[in-house]
Amino acid sequence: MSVSPRALAGAGARLFGAAMLAAVATPAFAATTDATAADASAAGDQAQDILVTGAQKTATIQNMPAAPLMIDAARIRTTVNAVNVEDTLKYLPSLFVRKRHIGDTQSPLATRTSGVGASARSLVYADGALLSALIGNNNTNASPRWSLVSPQEIAKIDVIYGPFSAAYPGNSIGAVVNITTRLPDHLEGTVTAGMSVQKYSQYATRDTLPARQIGGTIGDRFGPLSLFASVDHVESDSQPLLYVTAAVPAATSTAGTPATGAVADVNRTGAAIRVLGASGIERQHQDRYKLKAALDVTPAIRLTYVGGLLLDETRSSAETYLSAAGAPAWSGSYTIDGRAYTLAATAFASGIYTREQRHFSHSLTASGSEGPFDWQIVGTLFDYDRDVQRTPTTAPPSALSGGAGTILRLDGTGWRTLDANGGLFLGGGHRLGFGAHYDRFEIRSSRYLTGDWRAGSEGALDLQSLGKTRTTGLWLQDAWDIRPELTLTIGGRYEWWRAYDGVNFSRSPAISTIQPTRTASRFSPKATLAWTPIPGWTARASFGQASRFPTVGELYQIVTTPVPATPNPNLKPERAQSEELALEKHDERGTIRLALFNEVIKDALVSQTGPLNGTTVLATFVQNIDRTRARGVEASFDRRDVLPGFDLLGSATFTDAKTRANAALPASVGKRLPQVPKWKLTAAATWHPAPPVALTLAGRYSSRLWGTIDNSDPIGHTYMGFEGYFVMDARALFDVTPRWSLSVGVDNLNNRKYYLFHPFPQRTFTMQVGYKL
Repeated sequence: MSVSPRALAGAGARLFGAAMLAAVATPAFAATTDATAADASAAGDQAQDILVTGAQKTATIQNMPAAPLMIDAARIRTTVNAVNVEDTLKYLPSLFVRKRHIGDTQSPLATRTSGVGASARSLVYADGALLSALIGNNNTNASPRWSLVSPQEIAKIDVIYGPFSAAYPGNSIGAVVNITTRLPDHLEGTVTAGMSVQKYSQYATRDTLPARQIGGTIGDRFGPLSLFASVDHVESDSQPLLYVTAAVPAATSTAGTPATGAVADVNRTGAAIRVLGASGIERQHQDRYKLKAALDVTPAIRLTYVGGLLLDETRSSAETYLSAAGAPAWSGSYTIDGRAYTLAATAFASGIYTREQRHFSHSLTASGSEGPFDWQIVGTLFDYDRDVQRTPTTAPPSALSGGAGTILRLDGTGWRTLDANGGLFLGGGHRLGFGAHYDRFEIRSSRYLTGDWRAGSEGALDLQSLGKTRTTGLWLQDAWDIRPELTLTIGGRYEWWRAYDGVNFSRSPAISTIQPTRTASRFSPKATLAWTPIPGWTARASFGQASRFPTVGELYQIVTTPVPATPNPNLKPERAQSEELALEKHDERGTIRLALFNEVIKDALVSQTGPLNGTTVLATFVQNIDRTRARGVEASFDRRDVLPGFDLLGSATFTDAKTRANAALPASVGKRLPQVPKWKLTAAATWHPAPPVALTLAGRYSSRLWGTIDNSDPIGHTYMGFEGYFVMDARALFDVTPRWSLSVGVDNLNNRKYYLFHPFPQRTFTMQVGYKL
């Protein structure tokens, strides 16, 4: 398939043709039990007369072996201070989105068995379009493209835990998040404006950080055609994402210019350091434009198109804590507290940059029914039409007005998926689901030297990473009602993977390598037995294997700032075997669920940050680990009217996640897996004192995490450390009139200061005003 990455119109036209000709199966919708359907109808009290795209085909096509956990629009509206769509997941069991500030474009999803460095072990979809950036497996450019969805357009979110459905590729090891948005059945429109303010204080940084958001939606139905458009603008100022530190020398010295202002601390290994300043202080301007259209070609056939445009302009700055001879000190040799330090020109420069992004997203779905047969064809495309980052290589303050630097371009990076699904009712209680899948992911990363990092043209090629991966697959799944209360679901997925056109180039040190083509194929069986002894109660035993193939970024992409990342073209696919035993209760008042889970991964692809090749330089890298195991228990509930007017939801997850075999680093055996806490807890209580008012108090807890595979980072409360946290949130929603609403809230009410490598937001006040037609 050939798709021009340069023109929106051309890309859309080519996608339309490809989707009509190809057989594909991007899973777009989670199965819904009777109870979750009842929950969804409750959300309809808030948004009536809407069409949920594609929901008609779900049950027969995918035969979901496990009921997903769901949060609907009404629950989100009353419970969550949702400025961005990723906020809506914060109280769901076992999930964590590493959102460092409003508008953060690097917000990976962590699950009950994998941390934020394993972004490729989960899948996020919105109306069939893949939001997960499977170009990498990290917590930077491989984060889902959350910004393509606004909280105001969500109908519901379904979460499926574990690789137990054959309808999904091996990236479903952790979880699958399906976001279903809505289409109008009559004229409707909304306008939302919000403001957030964070009061930040850490080391010597003191600042008040605002964020502003305004957005609108409008839609209508014209006979067989439904149209919906939305626009959203966000401006935000972040806290420092990076700090400039230096190890304390053992010997005293008076060499260099005397300087003051450094802050004493220890690093994550416990060694003494001095914090010299802050960088990565981002100011973002984001715009999102989205169009959805659904055409009922016949009463049995529907075409749906969803297009999105994401624009991002980011300016990152730095501040030095040092003062020498009465002036700010940015680079050079200094004496601090009787010891000599040398600051390289890039110490602060690496956290100063400008970034400009223009990304397009398209998806086209055709679906229909013919008697007992349902079908669905989906094509999606995500294109980095323009992605440029400019960074100086000289020290401030002169660098602030220009000078030498680099230009990093990712133009042409992106992915395409094509899928075809079918569902068929057979005799004897059999419901058959089947499909075919194709995807292609491409990384195009080229860094150039420039004489003026702010406005100069591209000079000599300095660093380049190119490569592609391609996966094709077939899946089949049969749900057999052995008896009315007993259902056996058996399925399998066979996938063929190829990595090719890998190129690595470096000017210094001199490297020019064409990487070998890699191929692999894997079969992944699945099975689930569900027993419903009495209405509303279901016990499920699930088994699933999944193969997660290395991403193109893990194989080929070299990154040097802000934290270097090294690829490995010889990585092997990881192989997961998962089991779950769950007991669920569903009724008109909500759900209760208890699950025991076990996951063993052979050749596990684990991303971590540590010293590079025996040096003191920190880098992010991925390696195959012989065997890991994560097992535990997860309990969750979501109940309405526990007491008159009181709703409660909550979850508790215990995970014992350890490395079981690792010949490359025996010291890691028996140690906890990076970034997977032993305990995760969430809770939210909502009181409805009167119909127009909803008051919510919520909390999130995580026990201590580790950042290294051998757990050699005992200090969590420091920059680059990983620590536990307990954070409380509050929200008050007032429906002032049937058309006007007002919400106020506080995130991190208790002002917990904590690190997950980066410093996280401190107490943040939010206010939002909404109007609907």
